[in-house]
Amino acid sequence: MRGKILFAAGLAVGYVLGTRAGRERYEQIANAAKGFWNDPRVQKRVDQVEDFVKEKAPEVAEFVSDGAKKVVDQVTGRGPKKPAKPAAAKPTAAAAKKPAARKSAAQGTATAPSS
Repeated sequence: MRGKILFAAGLAVGYVLGTRAGRERYEQIANAAKGFWNDPRVQKRVDQVEDFVKEKAPEVAEFVSDGAKKVVDQVTGRGPKKPAKPAAAKPTAAAAKKPAARKSAAQGTATAPSS
């Protein structure tokens, strides 16, 4: 709530100061901005940045495209298949249900488990 009040107060102060400055001050600021933008040094840098962006745009587009495809594959579950684990690692359900035979250490023979 405090942030909203501060924001509203800032808007009110900006409005009051803006209306007091009037159209003349606005024109001064706009002319200064135009003068800065049209300065040859600024335009030289703008051209350099444009050339750089044009040069790197295909690489960035490919990178973003690959990343987007990976995200879509992960979300939809169509990602790369994981190798299956060996079947011998897990006992089958039938083998788990059968009672195991115990060996008597003294006799060396298998005996049925007692219930």
